[in-house]
Amino acid sequence: MSNTITTTNFNFPNQKSVYRGKVREVYNINDELLVMVATDRLSAFDVVLPKGIPYKGQILNQIATKFMELTEDIVPNWLIATPDPNVAVGHLCEPFKVEMVIRGYVSGHAAREYAAGRRQICGVTMPEGLKENDKFPEPIITPTTKADNGSHDEDISREDILSKGIVSEEDYIVLEKYTRDLFQRGTEIAASRGLILVDTKYEFGKTKDGVIVLIDEIHTPDSSRYFYADGYQERQNNNEEQKQLSKEFVRRWLIENGFQGQEGQQIPDMTTAYIESVSERYIELYENILGEKFEKADITNIDERINKNVVDYLASRE
Repeated sequence: MSNTITTTNFNFPNQKSVYRGKVREVYNINDELLVMVATDRLSAFDVVLPKGIPYKGQILNQIATKFMELTEDIVPNWLIATPDPNVAVGHLCEPFKVEMVIRGYVSGHAAREYAAGRRQICGVTMPEGLKENDKFPEPIITPTTKADNGSHDEDISREDILSKGIVSEEDYIVLEKYTRDLFQRGTEIAASRGLILVDTKYEFGKTKDGVIVLIDEIHTPDSSRYFYADGYQERQNNNEEQKQLSKEFVRRWLIENGFQGQEGQQIPDMTTAYIESVSERYIELYENILGEKFEKADITNIDERINKNVVDYLASRE
């Protein structure tokens, strides 16, 4: 009995294989469907932290599936159904080996690079005279390589992606267009909730029919950074920190406790009180990002619940 799900060992009908990512586990069903289970694992600095966060998987899954629905008119996606609060089922796709990061503001990694005096990121020039959390004149795309589990994603330029043959130019042009279109839609939705979508990342894949589709998560607090719009400019003018909705509060806590994912560093102790506070922050994120109350699923035994819901769903497709 557990109130979080951190690892899964399901054996669904017609299961071919399972891929375990940082926070999701993806089951291949008969080389046709993918069953993606959003666990309660928490990752930061490309390291999975030792304890799960109650409801985190449900929160990420439900935000991602909601935004898939809100963007399917502009970008096709992989999603077919959500048979369980923690589960999305979609088309089997071949993922592109890059993550499309798009930034509207000098924040996070871009701010750290800027503060270090660098004015280029992923081959894109950042203008002079900006400070942390200022808005870029136009959003910039700063891709990263898609690292294997346990490895760090690395910045890469458009030129390197094409010259190394990681993505064809024809496909990359589509990825760039979809990335900008999704970010524009996400910006509009965020504004309607009193938020600013600061930066985010998207992952894409190709279906068996060769169609490029959006996969994985979209506009969640794990993949995106949000600021509260109210008071943003005043805080910038006063050189104050922005009020934000993202996983950045976890990164800040780790940095303050001497951990940035580097060799030899120890992950700080995650007390029960700290874990509860992170869970509460994720619920706050959900309610602000979607503008609706979060309904907690029954977590008496998450494994049994997920297994039953997925097996029933797969049987209904036969």
